[in-house]
Amino acid sequence: MPDNVIDFTTRQPRKRRPTRASQAIPIPHGAHLTQCLESWTLALESANKSPKTIRSYTDVARKFVAYLADNSLPCDAERVAAEHVRAFLVAERERTSAASADVAWRNLHVWFGWLCSDEIGERTTASPVLKKDRPNVPAKVRQYISPDEQRQLLATAAGKSFEDRRDRALMTILYDSGPRASGIMGVRWTPRDPGTHDVDLRGRRLRIVLKGGDELWLPLGATAAQALDRYLRARSGHSKAQTSPWLWLGIQGRNTSHMSPEGLRDMLARRAGQAGIRKVTPHDYRGTATHELLKSGAGKEAVQRILGWKTADMVDHYSDGLADERAREIHARHSPADRLGSAG
Repeated sequence: MPDNVIDFTTRQPRKRRPTRASQAIPIPHGAHLTQCLESWTLALESANKSPKTIRSYTDVARKFVAYLADNSLPCDAERVAAEHVRAFLVAERERTSAASADVAWRNLHVWFGWLCSDEIGERTTASPVLKKDRPNVPAKVRQYISPDEQRQLLATAAGKSFEDRRDRALMTILYDSGPRASGIMGVRWTPRDPGTHDVDLRGRRLRIVLKGGDELWLPLGATAAQALDRYLRARSGHSKAQTSPWLWLGIQGRNTSHMSPEGLRDMLARRAGQAGIRKVTPHDYRGTATHELLKSGAGKEAVQRILGWKTADMVDHYSDGLADERAREIHARHSPADRLGSAG
């Protein structure tokens, strides 16, 4: 072959250099949990969950993601395993309490249930939040407001001032029907607009919004209706009576046109201090009303509807603490030995 001709047929093909593992393009394992949390928050808001519920869910989710990152554990929807959840729950129990760890379990159970749903499908395997890993929380005695404590509270608001009439009406309604703080404080007073007016004094009922957005007509007994009527007369002389669309008005603070749930809690704490009894919260009234209604002979279904619960399980949840007391009173009325008569 002439010297000026290059033979391309004899050249060897150039070999590819092997790709190092560090240069390989990573294959995604699943959506990062931080992004999943953003999507879940939008879903919760779209489902009209309360801000308090959303905050509870998302706070736990953020703590879980932070725990995974701090311990170099997988942070995507597919690779999180049951042992990772279990370790997080143990850490939460040691950091706070078994009750807080139980809340974390319940919230993670809801989150991963959403991730595993057919609609979302971000996780193709079963949820890593297992029922067997739910923390065991020792049962504690629920705080109830005794009849004597309620009388002492009402005695602190026996005057004729606006504040006394308002507080007495609120404490009476809470004891009578046990509404949530957000529900009772969200009642509107718009007599000129029947569509938004939530007070039916003649019908002895208030329209309240339940957790989740459903509406309920809360029944009032004759005593509660009378206390509300006395408050309405006092309300008519309030400086914000003609401009505020809210039933419950304040007397101090930045917004006297609407007494808030926080204002209700402060009022109850103040009245308890004046009465010389333990601190009382709006939530204490929820269990108290349940117990008193059952004690007087109301059926579980009726109590469930009065308190605005979707399931009868909540009746047991709020009333079990005094079930023994109710059983003793029933026994006193139906004692077999008493019915048999004295043997002496």
